[in-house]
Amino acid sequence: MCNNYKPSEIDRIHSLYRIDVAGVGDYPRETWPDYAAPIVRQRADGMYECVIANFGFVPKRRLPPGKSFDTTNARSETVGQKPTFAKYWRATQLCLIPAQALFEPNYEADAKKSTRYRIWLKDEPDFAIAGLWRSWDARVADSLAPTESFTMLTVNADEHPLMRRMHAPGKEKRSVVIVPRDHWEGWLSCRDPEAARTFLTLYPAERMDTEPAPRPPRPTKDAPKETASGGLF
Repeated sequence: MCNNYKPSEIDRIHSLYRIDVAGVGDYPRETWPDYAAPIVRQRADGMYECVIANFGFVPKRRLPPGKSFDTTNARSETVGQKPTFAKYWRATQLCLIPAQALFEPNYEADAKKSTRYRIWLKDEPDFAIAGLWRSWDARVADSLAPTESFTMLTVNADEHPLMRRMHAPGKEKRSVVIVPRDHWEGWLSCRDPEAARTFLTLYPAERMDTEPAPRPPRPTKDAPKETASGGLF
């Protein structure tokens, strides 16, 4: 599963998707569960839009007291059956998650302690991950929190030369679905859940690369966050 990545910068989203981003708010340079991050989706009129959404289909603030579960990823094999996702999968509420890098734990140096690895595409400084989105009732939301949320779709990666190196030994290997650029339009415009499954494949390992990228020290709780637009909030 992936719960840490680097989102594309806002000017790159503007140029790659040719959409207006003037009203898109700031977001952190790295994304973790329950962080705000940009997604691209198709509106009812067929135009694309970029919105800030919560990373995690069910934000922690929406969970019942005492409940805790991770919805940053949705398994492609069961996304149409799981109660959390099924309604939105059947409605093909598909999105693209603009990214520059993924971060995954690697245990090759020490089976008991992971090293964070960065994963990127060799010939693409920015890429897009297949996602599913939903909206929340703004009337009961935190006024400062996004009213949309999203999850990343994943596939089995046990045989993938690069992604099988990630995560703990003995665990099933998974990979997010990276959508090739020439399939972006097809994914966003797809309105058939079964047709959408044809996009859920592994990205070629020979077009990907990875290297150690140890996590920097956590900022203090009160430290300002640097954003992908270069500012602080």
